[in-house]
This record gives sequence, C-alpha cells and structure tokens, in this order.
Amino acid sequence: MATAGSFAPLHFQTLPEVEMQDRAAAFYQQLRARRSVRDFSDRAVPMDVIENCLRAAGTAPSGANRQPWHFAVVTDPTVKQRIREAAEEEERAFYSQRASEEWLNDLAPLGTDANKPFLEIAPCLIAIFSQSYRLDEEGKKHLHYYVNESVGIATGFLIAALHNAGLACLTHTPSPMRFLTEILHRPSHERPFLLLVVGYPADGAQVPVITKKPLSDIATFI
Repeated sequence: MATAGSFAPLHFQTLPEVEMQDRAAAFYQQLRARRSVRDFSDRAVPMDVIENCLRAAGTAPSGANRQPWHFAVVTDPTVKQRIREAAEEEERAFYSQRASEEWLNDLAPLGTDANKPFLEIAPCLIAIFSQSYRLDEEGKKHLHYYVNESVGIATGFLIAALHNAGLACLTHTPSPMRFLTEILHRPSHERPFLLLVVGYPADGAQVPVITKKPLSDIATFI
C-alpha cells in the first residue's frame, strides 16, 4: 500500500475573466517576439538573473516529482572554447555525412552550418542534462520517471523565463553530445539533453524570416 505524503492548502488566485484574457493575450505577444539568435554580443549577463531563471525552470512538473534535471552553467572562456571545438567536430560530421539531403534542404533557409562561433562569443552556456536515476547517500539507485517529458517541460520553462528577463537564447543540439558529459565532469547516469546559448543579441543581429503555424493547424477543439 502506498504511503500517503503530507499535503498543504493550495494557494491559487482566481482571476476575473477580463484579466485572464488580457494576461493570456499579453503572454502570447511576449513569446511571439521570442526568436532563436545566432549572433551574440559578448556582453556579460547578470548571474542573479540566470539563477532566478533556473529557479523558475526548477518549478516545472515532473514524473513523481523526481525533478530529473541538472543545469550546468558555463561562463569560463576556456571551457566554452572546448565545447565549441567538440561541437563543431560533431557538426562537421553531421553536415558532411550524417544528415540526409532532405534535412540539409530544410536547414538551408535558416543559414546554419558547422561553424558555431556563438558557443565562444555568448557569455553563458547552459548545458541541460537528464537523469535516469539518482543515487542516495548510501549509493542506492532511485529511478526517475518520464524523464524526457519532464526535462523538456523544464527546458521550456527556462527558455520562457530567459526571454521574459530580457535575454536571447539558442537551442543547440549537436549529435551526439557525449562530449558535454566529459568536459563538464557530469556523472554517467546523466545524459546531455540540450545546450542552451544565452546572452544579448549582437548589434545588427538578423534572424531568418519565418512563420508559425496558425492555431487551426496546431489545435483541435472537440
């Protein structure tokens, strides 16, 4: 029989419908302005802002509340250089060997290639790791559940929090990313999930002209 945990009253504020509508519309407009940036300034970012954005990410729901994530924040130039070198090695293999012609054609309008200078120029990299289990003080394994779903939700929270705080970011996923485990000295039960590049856009930064699917294409109301 499952052991019941402790419970506390829910603190939830019910808003007037007009305020709900205003908030939902304002939040949509704010996130609508978010863009993936590849041209970064080297201007330093306030670390307390990064810390609070990570705290926001840590509030995400997770399977059995296991919170199966770890965020490694990198600002050291030497470490960023090592990450860039390792990432570009994988990217060169991707563009020259691994990617299908269809995939490369789909990437072409975005102007991406194997060169990733933003990994050194941007002031902050956040390597996100997923944890399949945790070890307690006695070395006993405790499984985590719905790991990818949970870490994906936390990553979404983090991206939204960074944008809300006035920072730009880029999701970067060189494949494979095992080099992050080695460079950042993470344990074997953690898997690199995503590398988030964070900072301010460079002066004159440009982004591809793209569109997002309309609501009618992404949602069904039954």
